[in-house]
Amino acid sequence: MLATSLVFGSFMTVLFFIVGIMTGWVAREYMMNYQEFPKFHPEMYDANGNIIPDEILAVRFENDYDYEDNDEED
Repeated sequence: MLATSLVFGSFMTVLFFIVGIMTGWVAREYMMNYQEFPKFHPEMYDANGNIIPDEILAVRFENDYDYEDNDEED
């Protein structure tokens, strides 16, 4: 009984390993050949549709909605 389960377990392990390799290979080929390249944002194009060669600066402002006065020293 133990030998039978070890044989079937070994075969199942090898089978899942091979199926995993094949699935990974197919997914990699799909991603490399059929996925579109990411598109740039419209702000990165000039009036003629060409990509702007200048550096673009992104600034993020975060609002501070904490109106409580936390001056503990007063």
